[in-house]
Amino acid sequence: MTFTDAKQRFSNRVADYVRYRPGYPAALLDLLRTECGLRPGHVIADVGSGTGLLSELFVKNGNRVYGVEPNEAMRRAGEEYLASYDGFSSIEGSAESTALGDSSVDFVTAGQAFHWFEPNAARSEFIRILKPVGWVVIAWNDRRMEEKRLTREYEELLERFGIDYKRVKDAYPEVHHIRSFFGGDHFHSRDLSNEQVLDWDGLCGRLRSSSFAPTEDHPNYAPIMAELDRIFRAHQKDGRVRMEYFTRIYFGQLRTGTDA
Repeated sequence: MTFTDAKQRFSNRVADYVRYRPGYPAALLDLLRTECGLRPGHVIADVGSGTGLLSELFVKNGNRVYGVEPNEAMRRAGEEYLASYDGFSSIEGSAESTALGDSSVDFVTAGQAFHWFEPNAARSEFIRILKPVGWVVIAWNDRRMEEKRLTREYEELLERFGIDYKRVKDAYPEVHHIRSFFGGDHFHSRDLSNEQVLDWDGLCGRLRSSSFAPTEDHPNYAPIMAELDRIFRAHQKDGRVRMEYFTRIYFGQLRTGTDA
């Protein structure tokens, strides 16, 4: 599934994305150190880097990070967010055309962005920019729903009032998509715990940061906010709710026709 507006969907949601999207757990670095030999000297291409949430983990680890982002508003937000880090460079580019040199990076990462890529073109581009035996890391935060009432009710809210939520949700990669992208079973997966503690403003901002959330001029805006208020009141403790996630990570090395 492709979205013709994929590279511009978040232009009017940048401020909320910066403030209210969950980051990534530090345990992700531990995992990559153990499984992929990640070192501070490695060069990272963070593709679809957005506002810099995943890039921040790596620059703090001492890596040189190239944040590749096609959306101008998101890219500028990432530049501002990471301005104090010498190890971060912002690149106007996309998964399909990163503007990076051949065999120039040790890792390609994608946080909360893989489902927006055109997979065949992105795969070819990643193979081009990766050094031999380089790694691809795909990560995203997903809400825990099976055992958590708050996240189940939040999911139902999105299904009822989200503009194209089902279409976006259906675009999230399944294991067979990942297998196709890596060229076989040459990848591994792990889940890590993650969470956000949000007050009312934070929960509203978290909702507004989603590309499928209705804006104030949409007929679904008033009902979705009324339902969000009900959910918050039902689950808040001392004026806050806990949104629990798992961070799913796929990592591996891309196989070409000659080494598959």
